[in-house]
Amino acid sequence: MSTLKAVRGTRDLLPPETELWNRVEETARRVFARYNFGEIRTPIFEDTSLFARSVGEETDIVSKEMYTWEDRARAQSEKAQSLTLRPENTAGVVRAYIEHKLGDKGLLQKLFYIGPQFRRERPQKGRYRQFWQIGAEVIGPPSAGSESPLRDAEVLEMLASFLNELGIKDWKLTLNSVGSASDRPRYIAALREALKDKAPKMCVDCQRRAETNPLRVLDCKVPEDQPIIEALPKIAEYLDDDSKTHFAAVCAALDACGVPYEVNPRLVRGLDYYTRTTFEFSHGGLGAQNALLGGGRYDGLSEAIGGPKAPGIGFAIGEDRLILTLQAQAEAAPGGLADAYVAPLGEAMNAPALELARELRRTGLRIELGDGSFRLKKSFEVGNKLASRIVLFGEDEQKSGILTVKDFATGEQVKVARADLIHHLRG
Repeated sequence: MSTLKAVRGTRDLLPPETELWNRVEETARRVFARYNFGEIRTPIFEDTSLFARSVGEETDIVSKEMYTWEDRARAQSEKAQSLTLRPENTAGVVRAYIEHKLGDKGLLQKLFYIGPQFRRERPQKGRYRQFWQIGAEVIGPPSAGSESPLRDAEVLEMLASFLNELGIKDWKLTLNSVGSASDRPRYIAALREALKDKAPKMCVDCQRRAETNPLRVLDCKVPEDQPIIEALPKIAEYLDDDSKTHFAAVCAALDACGVPYEVNPRLVRGLDYYTRTTFEFSHGGLGAQNALLGGGRYDGLSEAIGGPKAPGIGFAIGEDRLILTLQAQAEAAPGGLADAYVAPLGEAMNAPALELARELRRTGLRIELGDGSFRLKKSFEVGNKLASRIVLFGEDEQKSGILTVKDFATGEQVKVARADLIHHLRG
């Protein structure tokens, strides 16, 4: 019988790596809370039409990458419902905004999420078929200020703070404007016209995208295609005055709060719902595919899926790729070791050792507990693998209140009074 393994494109996350995942998510929750964001949890699958109407039927996500099936649980008299594992979370959040009439409150809704997404992609380092995203959306009626460029700048400043608090070094923010709902069609028409003669000389993906979704041609990373892409029309040439003013205000607010950025006229987002500000944070430690996170404004998304006018802006962080960046920075990698390994000397000491471990854990120390059936040599071997120190706890130690503590890194062994043990382990 063959050994069962995780499905290709998925993976198990194991300790101590999960400690780093938890730290990233805890930092996100802490930072987002300071900006008054609340958590939203949407279903892991949605009606397929939600993504077709929001993300765009001609995008790679909808046309090639979604996991879709027909729901067979409905009554025989009803037409089967097409369902899809969510390939991204913005559409689901906006759907929830509409369904629960959050716009009726007349206030900005600031919502964040953490969870898995699914795309049928070719698996590679940092890119999986089940992948994790941390994202947030700011959405609301125009009367609440949802169209303001200040909202864009505030989101970008929050992301800069988040990356800094995580210890991500040398991140780079690039941004651009893809214009309003009226600007974008003019630009796409010009792009499609310019690609008529050039697309046949480009990669297979660009040849297809030149017809179905010309904006995605600008995302191409094939080196041979870059001179052609550089000569294509730029979106800035097709922005109306309102879009130019909006983008200039975003840049001015970032300048005022000291968030560094570069304007990249080639930066676009491949999803149909994006308008005006688009952005990307990247890091050189990830190689050619160096994006850590991306996002942008989506002022017409709510209307596209049957809701009221509700301009918004949001982002999604590729958590898998963020973890890779942190792991590449030695000081950010988790040690994975407990503060101490309590080793009961003899089975009769198991219960008192558990009492000691509980006492230490209640102060916030991370404690591993051995077993009195272990020989002393085995206790040292196991303790060395699991903790930075070992605390020997036998009948003599219990009676005298003096415990033996050994530091595995230095080899130093000392006697410590039980009353001073917590202070010693924190030192």
